[in-house]
Amino acid sequence: MRYADLHQKSLLDPNGFWMEQAQAIDWVKPPSKALFDENAPLYEWFSDGMLNTCWNALDRHVEAGRGDQVAVIHDSPITHSKRELTYTEMRDRVASLAGALQAKGVGKGDRVIIYMPMVPEALEAMLACARLGAIHSVVFGGFAANELAVRIDDAKPKCIIASSCGLEPGRVIHYKPLLDGAIEIASHKPEFCVIFQREQEVAKLNEGRDYDWHSFQYGVEPADCVPVEGNHPAYILYTSGTTGQPKGVIRATAGYLVALHWSMKNIYNLDPGDVFWTASDVGWVVGHSYICYGPLIAGNTTVVFEGKPVGTPDAGTFWRVISEHKVKSFFTAPTAFRAVKREDPKGDFVRKYDLSSLKTVYLAGERADPDTIIWAQEQLQVPVIDHWWQTETGWAIAANPVGCELLPVKLGSPAVAMPGYDVQVLDEGGQPVSPGTLGAIAIKLPLPPGTLPNLWNAEARFRKSYLEQFPGYYATGDAGYMDEDGYVYIMARTDDVINVAGHRLSTGGMEEVLASHPDVAECAVIGITDELKGQLPLGFLCLNKGAERDSAEIVNECVKLVRDKIGPVAAFKLAVVVERLPKTRSGKILRGTMVSIADGKEFKMPATIDDPAILDEIADALKTLGYPQAKASA
Repeated sequence: MRYADLHQKSLLDPNGFWMEQAQAIDWVKPPSKALFDENAPLYEWFSDGMLNTCWNALDRHVEAGRGDQVAVIHDSPITHSKRELTYTEMRDRVASLAGALQAKGVGKGDRVIIYMPMVPEALEAMLACARLGAIHSVVFGGFAANELAVRIDDAKPKCIIASSCGLEPGRVIHYKPLLDGAIEIASHKPEFCVIFQREQEVAKLNEGRDYDWHSFQYGVEPADCVPVEGNHPAYILYTSGTTGQPKGVIRATAGYLVALHWSMKNIYNLDPGDVFWTASDVGWVVGHSYICYGPLIAGNTTVVFEGKPVGTPDAGTFWRVISEHKVKSFFTAPTAFRAVKREDPKGDFVRKYDLSSLKTVYLAGERADPDTIIWAQEQLQVPVIDHWWQTETGWAIAANPVGCELLPVKLGSPAVAMPGYDVQVLDEGGQPVSPGTLGAIAIKLPLPPGTLPNLWNAEARFRKSYLEQFPGYYATGDAGYMDEDGYVYIMARTDDVINVAGHRLSTGGMEEVLASHPDVAECAVIGITDELKGQLPLGFLCLNKGAERDSAEIVNECVKLVRDKIGPVAAFKLAVVVERLPKTRSGKILRGTMVSIADGKEFKMPATIDDPAILDEIADALKTLGYPQAKASA
């Protein structure tokens, strides 16, 4: 079926469309219908069906005779180690861990926090919870103790599964002291903890509370899969909230499995047995959907990578992994490619490896500027597909459905809405705007399967955050426009649309122009307060390695470039060269924090910041531009 017909069918007959897709999943009891809309605007999918996630991810492939296929490849350039686990091995290991948890009283509906690095055992912990119907909440390994404590108090876990440490290039991150500190701060205390000891650091266990991963499982009966209802929460994933209190996004079991299975073939063009590599972390939504659950549900081989795009050991790491493990589809963040491009602008490392297995590259997480996409296309000689989604949605809102029909690629656009997503661009009054007009991007309810039905124990906050701004719609918090062909263009978070002398301008549009300068590796534009014009744009530029020209000259060229491409209306006059940009660990640039620094406002240090020292560098750069009020003290 042509993609346009497929999308139309999903909106006109959601029940028929999604019941058809649900046939790809194994059910203990099939659902009576797909959409449950009795409590609109709160919607559910496949609520009365019964199924188990772990069965669909592991057991059914073993039962179908594919147990010897490799399920998980672990590749750690930091420990110089690689290992492979088959579907049979994964099933047996997961059943053993689940049996040990069950013997300690963990069952359906109990919460389990997982605090682990990029090792296969992290996937085993997630799947062991799913096997029992327990609700896991993965917290990014190495998160500060107070942030972990907030999540412990909100989820109230029966147990915590953690690792002794995580590894970064040149350093060991001590997880156990952070975990002990978090439990001490938290009001809620878990009944017990399971610690996976790594040889790089063996942690001290608290007697009576902490159990060693291996001895915990010794002599226990493996657990069978526990069927759960379609609307049973598979997991809670916390995303940062504007109030500083994280929001617990709920993922309902059945809709998630159905949507992920559909996406593996239709978006990522993978057949059972193909190798999929998502260079992310299990602590983020991308890691949940496309390192753990999606590939295994579809019978693929998934790569769990413990390393960095550059520095482990060089800018050729991505290409080595793709070459060695015969990766067919590769998914990463634009910021990772920008880091590689900055180190290796001519692509010398690319040519060292045989990349003939690679058919498609996918980018998500930040806006993929056209310059980065063009660079990747030229180096890799395969389609480079931008797609757009959120922690809340669990899978792509807009993408190019490569496995169904490869649509023309338009640079700067993540292409078109996926099935079930009725994407619209609205003005401030909630009215649809004409093609090409900048506005707030919203999705007409109901959202498709796999997306969040609610927040954990916070329905009022769910309604306020997502449903009340535009009644009948889910507010994405993103701003952009759609063209006449229905292609979506994400230009900024709605907070990043700046108002310059009455003109609403997108910082993303300016960043796109700056990124096209041959010496600019990465950039960010923020709006800073101006008495005369309301806001003025300010650009931060990171230069390519080997850019030897005078930075003042490059700044002048960049200012002229924006004035030429966007016009004097942008009032773009200020830019500064910096060594690096403040980012979250998943690669998102912290533009809001940079605005607070520029305006001299108090702010809460983002929990996910990669390196807080960068904020001082940003403040110093702003002072050189004549902003004495800039300060980085959170």
